[in-house]
Amino acid sequence: QVQLVESGGGLVQPGGSLRLSCAASRSILRINAMAWYRQASEKERELVALMHNSGATGYADSVKGRFTISRDIAKNMLFLQMNNLNADDTAMYYCQARDFDSLYWGQGTQVIVSS
Repeated sequence: QVQLVESGGGLVQPGGSLRLSCAASRSILRINAMAWYRQASEKERELVALMHNSGATGYADSVKGRFTISRDIAKNMLFLQMNNLNADDTAMYYCQARDFDSLYWGQGTQVIVSS
C-alpha cells in the first residue's frame, strides 16, 4: 500500500501560478506510475498529468504548455507546477498512485482560480 498526502492548493488570481505537492509513504520509484487528477464541481474526475516510474510524462490537452509534472525521488514527492491558471482550472486536485492492479488516492487539495 501507499499513502498519499497532497498540499499546495489555494486561491489564486487568473494568470497566476501554484505548485501542488504529493507526499508518498514509500519509494515512488517502486510505484508503476503516479498522476494528478482533478474534479470540478458537478463534473467527472479527469486526468491532468501522469508520470511513469521511467520518468515519461503525459498531459491533458487542456493543460499542455501550462502545467508540469515532476518528482523528487529522494523525498518521495510528486509535484504539479501550474502556470497561467484560469477559471477552468478550479477544481479539487488529487494525487494518484498506480501500483500494478491497485490504485491509491490522496485526500485532495482545492484550487480556486478567481479574481
